[in-house]
Amino acid sequence: MARYTIITINYNNGKELRRTIESVINQTLTDFEYVVIDGGSTDDSVSIIKEYADRIDFWISERDKGVYNAMNKGLSHAHGEYVNFMNSGDSFYSPTVLEEIDSEIGDADILFGNVCNSLSGRRYGGIKADSEVTFLTLKKEIICHQGTFYRRTIFERHPYDESLKLIADWKVNVQAIVFDNCKVKVVDTIVANYDLTGMSSTQSQLHAEERKRVMAELFPERILKDYEHLYTEGEMPIVSLLPELKKRGRVQKIVYSFTKNILRIIK
Repeated sequence: MARYTIITINYNNGKELRRTIESVINQTLTDFEYVVIDGGSTDDSVSIIKEYADRIDFWISERDKGVYNAMNKGLSHAHGEYVNFMNSGDSFYSPTVLEEIDSEIGDADILFGNVCNSLSGRRYGGIKADSEVTFLTLKKEIICHQGTFYRRTIFERHPYDESLKLIADWKVNVQAIVFDNCKVKVVDTIVANYDLTGMSSTQSQLHAEERKRVMAELFPERILKDYEHLYTEGEMPIVSLLPELKKRGRVQKIVYSFTKNILRIIK
């Protein structure tokens, strides 16, 4: 059994699919299997997959019910001890990523690495290496599945919730870390170049709505009240200054407007 399973899902993204596939098959560590799930693409995706068929352990092209349905389908064909999703448009940061991860993962159930903004070349979100991952971490920090390696058995207990459009991966993190108390390790390794044009990067309102729905499903009301007060506007000292800023000159009003927008985003 391979130690790692890398899963790529794709739909009509042949333009970026080739780069994703090549970043996987060119890894210096070869103890992995590669699964590609295509959603019945009508562009050149299937012909590209066929070009690399001898380096892909399993692939299929058929209609699915959405991103998380495709990811669950990929998991159904996974046999590795650990799973990583490197979806079409994303790519491993370097050919040595799996080798670096293998030297660090130890007996962790979940390993969080960093990702890099594929547009700017800068790190995007991420948790500081060796940090303790708590529920507050999951609320505050940006965690991308492209930079994460999960023990495959986690998904046997918590498959992706296909009723969600954007945050089923966040739900899995909460279930595994908060409820199952899985062993987590955070490393400084940059795992992936992350495509910021993806759905979860461009639909912030739906993201917030789904997170609220998941919280109501998983936690009792008394816990939800605490959650709502984590990093709310009232805990930020600058909030008390906003009324005064609004009354003052042009520069202060610009600061007021900017601060209100930031608060609206993080709330």
